[in-house]
Amino acid sequence: MTTSLADRSAAEMAAGFAGGDFDPVEVHSAVVDRMDDCEPAINALFHRDDERSRDAAAASAARWREGRPLSDLDGVPVTIKENIARRGVPLPSGHAWVEMPVAGHDAPITERLEEAGAVILGSTTMPDWGMLSSGVSSLHGITRSPLDPSLTTGGSSAGAGAAAAAGYGPIHIGSDIGGSIRLPCTWLGLAGLKPSFGRVPLDAPYLGRCAGPLARTMADVKAAMDIISAPDDRDYSRLPRFAADDAQSLPGSDSAGAFDPRGLRIGVQLDAGCGVTAAAQVRSAVTEAAERFSAAGAEIVTVDPFIDDDLLRDMDLFWRVRSWADLKALPVDEQALILPYIQQWAQDGADTSGVDLMRCYHSVQEIRRRTVEATAEFDLVISPTAPDAAFPAEQPMPYPQVHEPMGHIGFTMPFNMSEQPAATVLAGSMDDGRTIGVQIAGRRFADELVMAAGAWFEAAADLELPTRSVGV
Repeated sequence: MTTSLADRSAAEMAAGFAGGDFDPVEVHSAVVDRMDDCEPAINALFHRDDERSRDAAAASAARWREGRPLSDLDGVPVTIKENIARRGVPLPSGHAWVEMPVAGHDAPITERLEEAGAVILGSTTMPDWGMLSSGVSSLHGITRSPLDPSLTTGGSSAGAGAAAAAGYGPIHIGSDIGGSIRLPCTWLGLAGLKPSFGRVPLDAPYLGRCAGPLARTMADVKAAMDIISAPDDRDYSRLPRFAADDAQSLPGSDSAGAFDPRGLRIGVQLDAGCGVTAAAQVRSAVTEAAERFSAAGAEIVTVDPFIDDDLLRDMDLFWRVRSWADLKALPVDEQALILPYIQQWAQDGADTSGVDLMRCYHSVQEIRRRTVEATAEFDLVISPTAPDAAFPAEQPMPYPQVHEPMGHIGFTMPFNMSEQPAATVLAGSMDDGRTIGVQIAGRRFADELVMAAGAWFEAAADLELPTRSVGV
């Protein structure tokens, strides 16, 4: 595969703009060429704004020429998941509609990116209501992996992951309520962060839901977080901005503020205690990752399972009831348009009593309690992101047993409910070449430490990033 300006990192783009080596219009042209080349095969984008984004790139180029860029992301191409509002752009949430709603406002993330001068290319795809870990959608069809179009992207940030892996610029914003940023990262060889709950403001906050970046490297994840984490009062759960935190006060920092594993206490979890058991090659990759931290001076301690199948089943049922309510709120003719797998999945929540739903809610709180308790003594916890590698693109789920709980989220979902930050970075590959990501989680609010650890591991492991098999 050939590389172009589309493949540069955000920092490389900013340096090129500042030095006059190239400008945002040239980068935009390269990314548009890449999208034209790859979209027929991968289907990452729901809504493209070529004319609008070209105008934004031209305005950015003028600012750079005049020496007044708005930020380090000025002129950098980004995409936004389709469930993040952009004024005047349809907001379908991944499913087919009789009459599709159109956003009448910009979400906080959209506003922060535009204020920073980032060039928003368009909106990326997701499955129906974001409740599948794949790119299968009643509206979009199938979003496929740029690494191998026969394989899934993961989901629900399916288009964001595909766009990142295909090189549609360096930064792609997704959302995550049980693994929807981290699962595409593990199955596409990407870096990503599910931030602490409230770290990235949303205009529609919800239990466990977070938004964050997917990228090829953790440096680009950090560049995006520095912008989209700015406070916004529309999110009643928002946290103070962390960009002003004193990095040298963080554990794991040397005298210059750089990440240093020496003295850190790091937990390693290879058994989620629920769902599907992690494959041997996945466990091996995570063990090797832990050994790198150990060799650099960290203390490594095994973390016993702290979630069980009963809690996973209640979490799954809680979501089914919510989706059943969403389904019943649609007109009858629109209910029929929802993906059949999702209709069946939601149907299992139809007859849940109020008492049973309260049990599920208490189980969610128990997941939070157990996760915080089990991880409190550690600076970081390392684990698989998913039990296995990418599966066929046509499957809605890794284990498509619609009446069974989601068996693949045992490592990811607990950190949504506990509100702790959790990142994924490339850790290796299966014998057949499918990528494996390692999850690195921290205490709540330790987003900076988690990203720094991810960046350190990328450098220490020095793994070759996977290459796309689509396009030229």
